[in-house]
Amino acid sequence: MNYLVTGGTGFIGRYVIRELLRQPGAVIHAVVRDGSKQKMASIRRELGADTDKLRLLPGDITLPGLGLTETDQHRLTGRIDHLFHLAALYDLSAPAEHQQKTNVNGTRHALEAASNLKAGCFHHVSSIAVAGQYPATFTEAMFAEAGPLENPYFLTKHLSEKCVREEAGVPWRIYRPSMVVGDSNTGEMDKLDGPYYLFQLLEVLARYLPPNMPLPGIEGGQFNIVPVDYVASALVHIAHKPGYDGQCFHLTDSRHYRLGELLDLVSQQDSRLPSFPAHIPNGLLNLLPKKALPAFANLSWVKKLMHRWNIAPEALHYITNATTYDRVHTASALSDSSIVPPALPEYMPALWSYWKQQLSPRAHPQAPDVATAKQQEVLFRRPEVKPYFRRARDHWKWNTQSVLQPEKALRERVNGKVVLLTGASSGIGEKVAHRLAEAGAIVLLVARSRDKLDAIASAIRAQNGKAFVYPADLSDGDDCDRVCECILAEHQHIDILINNAGRSIRRSVKFSLERFHDYERTMRLNYFGSVRMILNCLPGMLARGDGHIINVSTVGVQANPARFSAYLGSKWALEGWSWAAANELAHTGVTVSTINYPLVRTPMIAPTKIYKYTPAMSPEKAVDWMLDMIITRNKRKVGPMGLGALAMYYALPKTSESIVNFMYQMVYEAPPGDRAPARKARRLTTARRAARHNQSLKGTEDSPEKAPELLNGH
Repeated sequence: MNYLVTGGTGFIGRYVIRELLRQPGAVIHAVVRDGSKQKMASIRRELGADTDKLRLLPGDITLPGLGLTETDQHRLTGRIDHLFHLAALYDLSAPAEHQQKTNVNGTRHALEAASNLKAGCFHHVSSIAVAGQYPATFTEAMFAEAGPLENPYFLTKHLSEKCVREEAGVPWRIYRPSMVVGDSNTGEMDKLDGPYYLFQLLEVLARYLPPNMPLPGIEGGQFNIVPVDYVASALVHIAHKPGYDGQCFHLTDSRHYRLGELLDLVSQQDSRLPSFPAHIPNGLLNLLPKKALPAFANLSWVKKLMHRWNIAPEALHYITNATTYDRVHTASALSDSSIVPPALPEYMPALWSYWKQQLSPRAHPQAPDVATAKQQEVLFRRPEVKPYFRRARDHWKWNTQSVLQPEKALRERVNGKVVLLTGASSGIGEKVAHRLAEAGAIVLLVARSRDKLDAIASAIRAQNGKAFVYPADLSDGDDCDRVCECILAEHQHIDILINNAGRSIRRSVKFSLERFHDYERTMRLNYFGSVRMILNCLPGMLARGDGHIINVSTVGVQANPARFSAYLGSKWALEGWSWAAANELAHTGVTVSTINYPLVRTPMIAPTKIYKYTPAMSPEKAVDWMLDMIITRNKRKVGPMGLGALAMYYALPKTSESIVNFMYQMVYEAPPGDRAPARKARRLTTARRAARHNQSLKGTEDSPEKAPELLNGH
């Protein structure tokens, strides 16, 4: 069976070719312009078709006879069983002359080629647009009865079908798809139009309104929607059935949807989208003058606003469309098959998911063309300011809730969200993981020790929480990339990233002269590891217009204690990155936060013996700090000690330096490798305890001799 196809590189065309390739002995001749040859070659590779099954045929629908060469005409004459004409311009906003040239003249040229080649049947893919704004049900047998055809797209589709009916020199069949959306299984689509304007509109509203804010909807007109895979399979099936020449088929759904119903269906796909509990009845809209909506759509500021939102202003003309369509002939022709249009609510999630990830303008922000900007001497662009108001509103809302109802606020923030937590095997990380899981978060645990992570995950799952384990060495950049790739493959995105993993080294600079690796070790984990995790997770956050990055730092950045040059250097670097990134991302919906913890009594500080005698925050309080930051998304969390130290440093820098230096000199630090003083200190401590015990037995009040304080400096 030999087929000739125009418009094979188009969205519907690709699916029709896929269906034709499944026919026994199919050989497809796809008419392509010079500029589309690479695209068709790519489609051929995608479909796994060899050059014998899918052949490129040079031509152009804007030329008489499709511009086929005499050699190709002679070779194909009498050999084409079916000619499928899908090439057309599907665009409500395209200039009228372009639509006339493509839709009407292009159809005439395709009909001319069908006659020249003596094709067995001419299959014309038309559109329900031929009905115009017919006020009732438009049947498959109707044509001349069409309503007003004011838009050039509606008019040219009507005229092109008229050409087929009046000028065809071979048997013909006409197919009128309704609004075609993406694949019902994958959601794949190639452009924004039709129902996708609603997707775009609701996402824009969600940027400036509270999540799920109720709004008044519009009852609106009737809309019929079908997925592209149904259109292709139904078309190809009917094309091969005998006895249907000269007939028209509506490739439509049996169910029509009001505009308000479509709004409801879309808003259900994401909890952040506004909801529409009540719809304005059409009776009120009908009170408006007939030309009110077209006039409104033609206002310059309305056009500018809708173009900014990637919505065709012409779409406003049809929000009260009253036309419905029957499918009697189509149902009869498909009765011997299992081909039926799927219910829109069943595949709407697939449409939304694909649009959100691939078609939404926020999924692929347009980078400025530097060369063009230089040519036009464009130095400044208009900044977005509305996100600042949204951030201010959210700031007060969540900070208030964190005080009044912290548990409820935490659940609202993280329930169902994916939280990636590094350093999760002990200390703050372990306790935060449990609290987040209790609040409904999907917790991804990252640390080096699989055994510890497995134990924590098992405990969380025992409490009906959701936890997943991903062992990794975050001081190894390649391992960072590996674990992020694995996580994104399994969970698709990260909502909250908490960079909690860290390494601390306490050692004076004078004892680090030959230990440069101390600085490398802290930088590899505390700075490079954290930034690498962020860079892997950030693209998905930017695509969704939402995300929270929390970097765990230390009060040492404000207080600058001695002996921590390696540790503080890495934390200063991370904070510097955080400040710069936060300033760049403030309008994107992605928040970068920093927590400056004071000393927390965790296993991390155990090797430094002096910390046994130093005031430290409890792990429970540290966890509360972390959860509060998740709720509020504040820029920084720092305690009184940090604020005081910072004020002291800037007000009296020399005095502050002298105080820290005085304390530094007071505390003994053993050089690396010198354990003798520490051992001596332990012996003296043991002697003290024995003497104290003896004195208590004797009932005396004498105190043992004081021993010098000796500390382990490692």
